[in-house]
Formats: sequence, structure tokens, C-alpha cells
Amino acid sequence: MSGAGAYREYHPKWYRRPVSTYWWLTRWPYLRFILREITSVFVAFFVILTLLQIQALRQGEAAWTALVEWLRQPLVVAANLVTLSFLLFHTITFFNLAPRAMVVRLGGRKLPDVLIAGSNYGAWLVASGLVVWLVLGD
Repeated sequence: MSGAGAYREYHPKWYRRPVSTYWWLTRWPYLRFILREITSVFVAFFVILTLLQIQALRQGEAAWTALVEWLRQPLVVAANLVTLSFLLFHTITFFNLAPRAMVVRLGGRKLPDVLIAGSNYGAWLVASGLVVWLVLGD
């Protein structure tokens, strides 16, 4: 008798510690990872909402007014606030992970992580300021 199955009959069964379905709730790094993955659902919601706004704009004033009235409902406002919080979490974790994913060398030396993440935050601040300026006008 040769092969992998020769000793299976008498081989002891390996002990495998049971793992809870909610193992990711036990430590903050795991929870943060799972929350970051869940943010993709909220990103998709935001994209669909943006596409609905573009469609309403194309269809005319009546469609836009109906969409705005729908957006004013308390449940939709609450969903948008939850979406905003998850999108902010997604953005912050993305910017904080950028230095690990993108190693920038200048003059043979690696740029500090704070410069890479800081430039992302700076660009975010400039883009947000531009949007506020465009929306609010003068």
C-alpha cells in the first residue's frame, strides 16, 4: 500500500478551532477592512443617484422637480447622510493606504508617507473648494 490514502484510516483527525461568523468584529483592523469593503455598496448608490440626476436634467424641468421632491423625503435624506459618512470613510482609508500602494522615489530616496497622503488630502481640499465655489457662485 502506497500513496496518500494508506494511513488515512488510522490518522488522527486534525483539531480545527471553530471560527465564529462574526470573527471580523473582534479586532478594529478586521472591522475596518470589512467596513471598507462594504463602502462599495454606498459608492454604487451614489453613482446611481448621480445618474438619476443627470437623466432628470435631460428630461426637463418637470422631471427635475419631481426628483428634487423625492430627494427631500426624510428617508432619502437619511440614506444620503449614511452614504456620505461611508464615502468619507472610504476616501480617508483610501488616502491613508495610498503610500503603501504607490511608492514614490525622488533622487533615489522614498518620499515619506505623509507627503503622499498629504498631497491626496490637499487635492481633495482644492477640488472640494472648487465645487463649493461653483455651487454657491461668487
